[in-house]
Amino acid sequence: MPLRPVRTQEGYRSVYSEYTRTTFGTVVRAVSRGTGELLITFGLIVLLFAGYEVWGKSAIVDAHQDDLNRQLEQQWAQPEADPTVAPSGPPTPVAKPANGAVIASVHIPRLKKKWAVVQGVTPADIRYAPGHYPDTVLPGQIGNFSMAGHRTPAIWWDLDQLKPNDPVVVKTADTWYVYRVSSHEIVLPTAVQVVAPVPGKPGVAPTEALLTMTTCNPKFNNYQRLVVHAKLDRSQPVAAGDPAELKG
Repeated sequence: MPLRPVRTQEGYRSVYSEYTRTTFGTVVRAVSRGTGELLITFGLIVLLFAGYEVWGKSAIVDAHQDDLNRQLEQQWAQPEADPTVAPSGPPTPVAKPANGAVIASVHIPRLKKKWAVVQGVTPADIRYAPGHYPDTVLPGQIGNFSMAGHRTPAIWWDLDQLKPNDPVVVKTADTWYVYRVSSHEIVLPTAVQVVAPVPGKPGVAPTEALLTMTTCNPKFNNYQRLVVHAKLDRSQPVAAGDPAELKG
């Protein structure tokens, strides 16, 4: 049968009162339990936020990449000037692309991914795409075509997986350029010499067409830079179809 309250001089009391009355020990235990629950909740929130920052933004980056690739295809689809018609007046110098403008695409077969490449390496420029260092040469030219990209799953998360001789294929409006990975290194963010015309040798005149990619290192941090260097192996016209390196 149910337990009944116990009658005392002060009145009735619960048979459980000895176990439920407030003491210093019960207060400490309650505070400890509440603090622990708060810390666990806060930790879960931090983990969820970190997960969103690393993986949750991939869909956003992918959507912007789709848009940039459409812009690039539209640019390339525009008719060029007729080469049989002699231009009047002096030749017009080639204008440097505006920061944020999409200029090429880069394909890395080992990672099974490609990206539209924009001009500029400010945080705004490379928010959704690898960016071209404006003071370096364009794809295929003698010198060091250099790019920077975020170390995120949607961009250059696995750049450290590249191995010597792996192809890095860059597409422009009319030409495919096939570079081959030659080396990689880890440097401080201040080591700007890695994007010099001859990497590591500022002031030396280049004789080869090179490519350099830089990203944060290690993953989840940015106190170093992972740098991948490559050399131009060959080129072919876009009209000839996709390079064999993309068909494997």
